[in-house]
Amino acid sequence: MVTAKNPILSGFYPDPSICRAGEDYYIVNSSFVYAPGVPIFHSRDLAHWEQIGNILDRPEQLPVKGSEISQGIYAPTIRFHDGLFYMITTNVSYGGNFIVTAKDPAGPWSDPYYLGEDAPGIDPSLFFDDDGKCYYCGTRPNPEGVRYNGDWEIWVQELDLRQMKLVGESMAIWKGAVKGVIWPEGPHLYKIDGYYYLMHAEGGTGPEHSISIARSKKLFQWFEGCPRNPIFTHRNLGKNYPVIYAGHGDLVEDGRGNWYVVMLASRPCEGHSSMGRETFLAKVTWENGWPVIAEGIGHLEDTLELPTKEYRFPEEVSSTSDHISFWEKTPDKRLVSVEEIREENYSLRHRPGMLRLYTKKEKISDRNHCSYFGIRQKNYAFYAETGMEFEPKQECETAGMVLYQNHENHLRMEIRKRAEENCFVVTACIHGEERILTEKPAGEGRQFFKIRMHCDRQKARIWLFRDGRERLIAEDISLLPYTTEEAGGFVGCTIGMYASANGQDSSNYADFAWFVQNAI
Repeated sequence: MVTAKNPILSGFYPDPSICRAGEDYYIVNSSFVYAPGVPIFHSRDLAHWEQIGNILDRPEQLPVKGSEISQGIYAPTIRFHDGLFYMITTNVSYGGNFIVTAKDPAGPWSDPYYLGEDAPGIDPSLFFDDDGKCYYCGTRPNPEGVRYNGDWEIWVQELDLRQMKLVGESMAIWKGAVKGVIWPEGPHLYKIDGYYYLMHAEGGTGPEHSISIARSKKLFQWFEGCPRNPIFTHRNLGKNYPVIYAGHGDLVEDGRGNWYVVMLASRPCEGHSSMGRETFLAKVTWENGWPVIAEGIGHLEDTLELPTKEYRFPEEVSSTSDHISFWEKTPDKRLVSVEEIREENYSLRHRPGMLRLYTKKEKISDRNHCSYFGIRQKNYAFYAETGMEFEPKQECETAGMVLYQNHENHLRMEIRKRAEENCFVVTACIHGEERILTEKPAGEGRQFFKIRMHCDRQKARIWLFRDGRERLIAEDISLLPYTTEEAGGFVGCTIGMYASANGQDSSNYADFAWFVQNAI
């Protein structure tokens, strides 16, 4: 037996899809405008996971220039068939639905095969039938005209894998379980004991989110819904329940008759979600030909005992800490940037063990590829810390740390020049309006600074360490503006290292020695 702890992926890892290849399990998640895109995780026991890479790791796979942070890559699905891995997803910023493939799930993955106007809508999935044929399953607006927001339908069509094109006729097979349903999405098809099963989400990915299921003996006909639909939701538990927004599930079987589902859910704090939607695991049993999620319990559990042998990895994903160093030639796979990781924005070669971020024109409050590397927030009680060597030479130049929700909502902690004096400045950007919370002298010349942020229950304190001395710079800072409920969108917070010349020409840079996020 092995104990799995929920969430199995802590932090902003939404819209999970899972597949099994022999004894190995793989999960992928939505990444929106973050680069690299679509993180991929590997497990042998469903409890312990390692990130083996990011599927969309080069610009030609991830065209999202100028996009708002919650655009880009939506709801990927991963499947394994005949020795090849397939990942299908939607780029809502460019090109729509596309497929990439790989023999090794750690990569490299192919360039995108775009399905074009033949595949409208979002949230595509692939299904491989017993005869080897592949079918596309997705969700699209009501072809007869959208009567209300979320008036969509789920449809299927055969996919020719040699041409990577849809062939034959498409057919709507399901609308959703609830009368007047909104946003039937995240559909996945399975064939089990002679039935085609369709698992999907509905109700929107917020307070009314849920999982429903339908089935049919034939793929191209209207499906029948489970009489217990929705088969899983937390919406009946109220907004103050510790885990909310549960839905968007994908089934997997372990090869020994045991079934599981991965799904997204959020853990709010003070009624707000900073970490976005995370990945959870639940057990599945079958009654009268229909799945039952969390039998006898009816909600996501904190821990699950799984009938499998424990398997740990050297680089297992931690739910409590991230320690990032810079000795490798490429950025740590946990680090993300916005839109694109451009080599002119950073260097890992100039000083061994240091990440150099250049003060480029681009700034984090604009829709662009700024000099930023961050990691996903994983806790509500944590500290984040970085060590940085920097000297601003112009007033426009700045470097430091950022708690980032989106372009218009973030908290910056920066060394910059103010009236010919180097200062440590804390700036809140809320709905696009910037306000300096505090600024303190930081000393002259190029110096080594340590910036630390302590967060607890949506409040923050910020320290600056210099010359062996620590100074409390700011406290009692509200973090509620950087939550999904206040800022909108579909992402959780990242926190990381940043440099910018704020629209001006500059050849300056900041060197970062480490980045740490730890639960407290």
